[in-house]
This record gives sequence, structure tokens and C-alpha cells, in this order.
Amino acid sequence: MLNSKSIGNKIATARKKINLSQADLAKKVSISPQAVGKWERGESMPDITTLNRLAEILSVDLNYFSDSSPTIEKEIVSKVSREEEDTFSKLKNNLGLNWNMSGENYVESDFTGIKNVNDKLSGSSFKKCKLINADLSDIKFKGNSIRDCDFLNASLTNSKFYGSEIKANSFVNTSLVDAELDSSEIRNCDFSNANLSGIEFSRSEFRNNIIENVNWQHASFKETQFTEITFSGLLEECSFSSCEFSKVIFKNVIIKTSFFKYSDLKRVEFIDCQADKLSYEFMKNCKANLSGIKIKRMI
Repeated sequence: MLNSKSIGNKIATARKKINLSQADLAKKVSISPQAVGKWERGESMPDITTLNRLAEILSVDLNYFSDSSPTIEKEIVSKVSREEEDTFSKLKNNLGLNWNMSGENYVESDFTGIKNVNDKLSGSSFKKCKLINADLSDIKFKGNSIRDCDFLNASLTNSKFYGSEIKANSFVNTSLVDAELDSSEIRNCDFSNANLSGIEFSRSEFRNNIIENVNWQHASFKETQFTEITFSGLLEECSFSSCEFSKVIFKNVIIKTSFFKYSDLKRVEFIDCQADKLSYEFMKNCKANLSGIKIKRMI
């Protein structure tokens, strides 16, 4: 377990042991002396990036900041390099913590392999960050800005996004199984080879995203605006309710037992698509141009 008071006391003890003033430490960390004072009084706590930097400056092991760690007399010099891709993964495994990353601005931070993040992550900004192989399952994102980040092979299974801005990110091979996106804007992202089965979109905008080889099984879309999107592959047991479509193409898509309701499909272009009879009738009722759709019996 970690708490701000405990960390503050340990920062002060280690700082004094190597004869650093609060001003000296602040300069090395590139923050104000007042911020260091707040840490040491337990009024605030360093974020994950800064904590790793403090371990280097104070010549302590990362375990030193854990309440269950050895005393300062037993500390050793940290062997974890800031340049290592698995820095944060090692940090998490060593300390077994549940990091609260809410309310921070992260720029070009490397969170490769991070896990055990606090289950609520609100009001944070991520820009050009690496979250490769990260485990962010079951996280509730609220009011976040996520831009130009790399989620390669990450798990966002059962995660929930509310009121968030998600732009120009790579979600290649990412798992978003049973994730929920509500009142969010998703633009210019790459979802190639991602698993989006069971995902739910509500009151959101999905614009100009790459969705090649995506698993859409059991996906649900409610009051979602699709713009400049090309669907391909298999849409099985999907639901589109009260959705808007602009510059949307279904190309070489197999549409199986999928439901369309209160959605105007007149401006959607269907190219070499196949559908079962039930899905075909739903699309027909939504005024789709059926010339690019063939009815096919599917098992």
C-alpha cells in the first residue's frame, strides 16, 4: 500500500540523507520547491513518472516507497533505467500497487506493460504516450483526452469511456471486448485487427477510423454518428439503432443476423455485400440501396 504521508516522509528522509535541500531536489526534478514541500507534508503525491525519477535521484530502490519495503538502511541503488521499455511493468510487479492516474497531463510517457491502474481514470490528458501491452481492463475513463497514443496489443476489455476525446491513436491488435463508449468522440484512429466484439457505442461520433479485419461480433451502436468509415469483413449479431451515416461504405461485408432500426441508410454505399434474409429486410426498411447486397442463406 502507498499513501501520500508515507511517501512524503520517505522523500524527506532520503533527501536529507544525501544532503539535498528541497530547492536542490526540485531543480533536479524540474518542479518548484513548493511542490516538493507539498510532497513531504503529504499534501500531494508524485505521479508514476516522477516517482521513478525520484528513486534515481535519491539512490533508492523503487521498493523503498512501499509501506511493505525494507527500511532505508537496507535500500539499494535502483537498477531500473528510465530507458527500459518495461520500466512501468517492473514497477507495478515489484510494488503491487493500484495507481491513480487521474487528473494529470502525460506527454510522451512510456507506460508500456502498465497494469493495476486505479479502476477510475478521470480528467487526464494523454498525448503521444506508449501504452503497448498495457492492461487497462475494467477501467472507467471519464472526461479524458487521448491523442496520438500507441495501444498496440493492449487490453481495454470491459473498459468504459464517457465524455472522452479519442483522436489519432493506434489500437492495432487491441482488445476492446465488451467495452463501452458513451458521449465520446473517436476520430482518425487505427483499429486494424482489433477485437471489438461486444462493444457498445452510445451517443458518440465515430469518424475517419481504420477498421480493417476488426471483430465486430455482437457490437451495439445507439445514436452513433458514422462519418467517412468503410466497413469490411463480418458483421454478426450487431445492432444499429438511431444511427446517422455520412460517407459510409460497406464493402465485401457479410451481414449476419444484424438489426437496423430508426437509421437512415439511404446515403450508405453497399459494394459486393451479402446478407441473410432477416438483416436484408431490416436494411430495406431503413431505405438502403439494396443493389450492392445479395441475399445469402447462412448457417
